[in-house]
Amino acid sequence: MNADTRALIVFAIVGIIAGFLASILLGGGGGILRYLITGIVGAFVGGYLFDALKINLGIDNRFLSEVVTATAGAVIVVLLARLIA
Repeated sequence: MNADTRALIVFAIVGIIAGFLASILLGGGGGILRYLITGIVGAFVGGYLFDALKINLGIDNRFLSEVVTATAGAVIVVLLARLIA
């Protein structure tokens, strides 16, 4: 397995975890596909916002930092979706 494939798998795992955590924090259900989509979109939103606002989480573990960032973004995405709908 090459590095690109591993990176995609890790990205998908982070997305699933972030989507699942966002659903726990905000309530609501869903399946693994919904968690994946919410988490991946949340990863982009969280990464952009944290970078734009110069927020540094101070977490040394990169995987955990990515999960927290993606979860924060997923929470924002879900809240915005609920406001729009």
